[in-house]
Amino acid sequence: MADDRWLSERAWAAEAAVSDGFDLSQCVREPIHLLGGIQSYGSLLAVDPATGRVEVAAENTGAFFGVPAETLVGEPVSRVLSSDYFAEALAGTAGDEEVPVAFPVVAGHGWATGGPVDVSAHRRDGLLVLEFEPRSADAPAFSAFYQGVRRALARLRAATTVEDCCAIAAREVRALTGFDRVVVYRFDGDDGPGEVIAEEVTDGWEPWLGLWFPATDIPPQARRLYRENWIRVISDVDDATVGLRPGVRPSTGAPLDLSQAALRTVSGFHLEYLRNIGVRSSMSVSVLREERLWGLVACHGAGPVRPAPEVRSACEMFGTAFSLHLAVIEERERADALAESGRRAASVARLLEHGLEDRFAEHAGAVADLLRADGVLLCRDGRTAGGGDAFPEDLVRSLGRRAAALTPGEVRATDRLAELPDGDEPGREPGHPESWPAGVLMVPISRRGDFLAWSRRERPAPRQWAADPATPLRVGPRGERLTPRGSSAVFRATMRGRSLPWSARDEAAARELWRLLTELVLRHADAVTRLNEELRTTNEDLASFAHAAAHDLKEPLRGISNAATFALEDATGLDAVTLRRLRTTRRLADHMDALLNSLLHYSRLGRAGLRVTETDLGAALDAAVEVAGPRLAEERVTLRRGALPRVPADPDRLHEVLVNLLVNAAKYARDGADRWVEVSARRDPAGETVVVVRDNGIGIPAEQQGEVFGLFRRLHPASERGGGTGVGLAVVKRIVERHGGRMWLESEPGVGTAFFFTLGAPPASG
Repeated sequence: MADDRWLSERAWAAEAAVSDGFDLSQCVREPIHLLGGIQSYGSLLAVDPATGRVEVAAENTGAFFGVPAETLVGEPVSRVLSSDYFAEALAGTAGDEEVPVAFPVVAGHGWATGGPVDVSAHRRDGLLVLEFEPRSADAPAFSAFYQGVRRALARLRAATTVEDCCAIAAREVRALTGFDRVVVYRFDGDDGPGEVIAEEVTDGWEPWLGLWFPATDIPPQARRLYRENWIRVISDVDDATVGLRPGVRPSTGAPLDLSQAALRTVSGFHLEYLRNIGVRSSMSVSVLREERLWGLVACHGAGPVRPAPEVRSACEMFGTAFSLHLAVIEERERADALAESGRRAASVARLLEHGLEDRFAEHAGAVADLLRADGVLLCRDGRTAGGGDAFPEDLVRSLGRRAAALTPGEVRATDRLAELPDGDEPGREPGHPESWPAGVLMVPISRRGDFLAWSRRERPAPRQWAADPATPLRVGPRGERLTPRGSSAVFRATMRGRSLPWSARDEAAARELWRLLTELVLRHADAVTRLNEELRTTNEDLASFAHAAAHDLKEPLRGISNAATFALEDATGLDAVTLRRLRTTRRLADHMDALLNSLLHYSRLGRAGLRVTETDLGAALDAAVEVAGPRLAEERVTLRRGALPRVPADPDRLHEVLVNLLVNAAKYARDGADRWVEVSARRDPAGETVVVVRDNGIGIPAEQQGEVFGLFRRLHPASERGGGTGVGLAVVKRIVERHGGRMWLESEPGVGTAFFFTLGAPPASG
């Protein structure tokens, strides 16, 4: 690199330039577009375009034009610039665009340059800003660069990847400019650090390829100017800044805004930074992507360099082409990603065709693999299904709130969940550092807060920094100063708390799967509509059947039963076999009539509405005992009571449930003197009330417990245990389910049986 002794002298000079400690916050806040000065190799005038009078002049106009600044301010610009040139500057900047225009002029009378001068003009805050740079007599014309630029652009067009494109850019810009180092520097986000991803460097200079530079190296206001001004030249870090007169504009009270000025002076902080890395001159070409600062082509020289306007124009043109070609490559990669993601998403969606939530849980691994994720979750209608790494409950709630505020299909992703600000997403739970994923990608499914989300674990990533990013300052002989950068000061660190970043391919796959799932849900909704229509028709048919069963079938049965009864009462001289047959006929007719009554009652439960109110369970039990009490007394079964709260239920239907369960306990009481049935209630872990009817009866064998709730299912012959139709427990279960509750049992032969049921909110159609 440059001579070590020279570097040591520059480092000492940099430290000596500031008397005490280094305040990095001042660097971040510094208004670098309002520094009130220009680089000394040129001069500047700011002119009122309406009057042609000079409002601001560089303090070197006396040496440059032969007219001192204090004399020139307030005077017509025609004192130093002919009316033809002034008219050309006015016409070139008259449009809406804020791009500067440049043209050569012949040095006027009294100009110290004695030769041709390049003028650059742009408008700012109502003024026409004119910048003057002396042209070297042997400076090449733009045509001399034409073939080189053509060849550079041809090589650039041949690049097919971002890496190739950046390597070509570094090589071609160095060939155009002759700087000692040219690097392509890519930012990690709008305000993040940057990485050197391509480099062309002269022998003896330290390589920077692969190094990361802290975000503070290029503060926010500098990034804004790089977006506004494509090219920036610092010809010599030891240049003596030329001030402007007046120092502030009377109309604004602020210095002249030099955001678009090529001659704009340089921040002292940045000059110190350049000295500390052994750089005497620099040039930066902005790389923009969709109006965002993607990165920079940064050029460094060991000695003073002042690229001619033609060179700057060639580099600016190349930078524009470079930015456009990067956009083409990234768009092509995005298109390829969309096509590939569409194919993969379609194959995953086919797995979820029948029963979305159930199939999602079954094929969660394939859904997670679609985005190379560690976990996946579908949250829909308050239900969740997923696989892989579990999502913490508070994260699920937070994602649901976020999904409800977004447009369905709008992908949101972060690879650093813990770094998001408060009010965006929560960070990790205190004391539970492993409970949160590092990255989440979410796509809302509906405006109700339904969403599909993928998670990724933390992936520690090693980075080589040109300096410790946590300590951009270093204590030297003169106090704290900007840390020198370079491979000799490589600081190796591991980035924590981040996942692998989500790519455009990942976002495209998530969005495509959302689209396919939306179509799937709509198709299912259409199918449900058709099924509901079929169900309505079926219910009408069932209603017709119930009417027929109530009238057309029951009437013949009554006739059969009456005929058998009359024959038994009126006929004489019948033999014993005939009498037995008549009695059997009457008994079977009566039994069939009871079965039809039970069937009709069961079918009506599915159609009858519920009148749910807060019902006193103790009062409901008292009413049920009035009906079932005689049967309990007959079987010598004692009733026990536990705590009985109020529950949401239809009082008539709850009465029916309790009567059936109490009668069931009486029918299946055990042999012996100690017979009891107990009714109580408790809260389950989810806060739901569970009603328990427990007895010490004969119990139910394990292999028969699944049958007891079936319609017309009896575990004993009709002649035993008080008879019955086998409908009671089926009716009980149907009533509970109509309330939106659940019913189950626990039983052991010879020990007893416990029936459990809950009473949730009934269906909305109830």
